[in-house]
Amino acid sequence: MSGEGSPEIAVDGRGLKVTIVAGQWHEVITDGLLAGARRVLAESGASVTEVRVPGSFELPVVAKAALESGADAVVALGVIIRGGTPHFEYVSAAATDGLTRVALDTGKPVGFGLLTLDDEQQGLDRAGLPGSKEDKGAEAASAALATAVVLRDLRG
Repeated sequence: MSGEGSPEIAVDGRGLKVTIVAGQWHEVITDGLLAGARRVLAESGASVTEVRVPGSFELPVVAKAALESGADAVVALGVIIRGGTPHFEYVSAAATDGLTRVALDTGKPVGFGLLTLDDEQQGLDRAGLPGSKEDKGAEAASAALATAVVLRDLRG
C-alpha cells in the first residue's frame, strides 16, 4: 500500500474559504473521504462549504464555479471503480485532466481526492474508514489548504 513517506501537514486555515465538491457514487467510500476532509478542514479553522455532484465527471465544472465564486481552494472527492468497459479510462482521464485545468486556469488549488480503483476493496483501504490503511480525503484537504497558504504568501 502506498502512503509511506507522506508528509505530515498541519496548516492554519483561518481566513480561508474551502469548498468540498464530492461525487455521489460509491457512498460508503465517499462518506469516508468526506469525513477525513471535514476533519482536517475543521481542525484548520477554515470556512467550509460542501457541494454534492452526481459523479466524478461533474467535479471539474463545479470546482471551477466554486473557485470563481470566491473559494480559496477546493477539495474534489470522487470514486471511480474499473468495470468491464472503457468507461473507467474515459471518466478517470476527463475528471483528472479537468481538475488540473481548473487549478491552472483559476490559479487556485484543487485538492485531488479522486480515487481511481480496480475494485471496491482498494477504495475501502484508502477511505479513512475504521480499518483503512490511508485517508485520502484528509490528504486531499491537507494538500489544498497547504497550497492555498503558499499561494497567499507568494501573492501577499
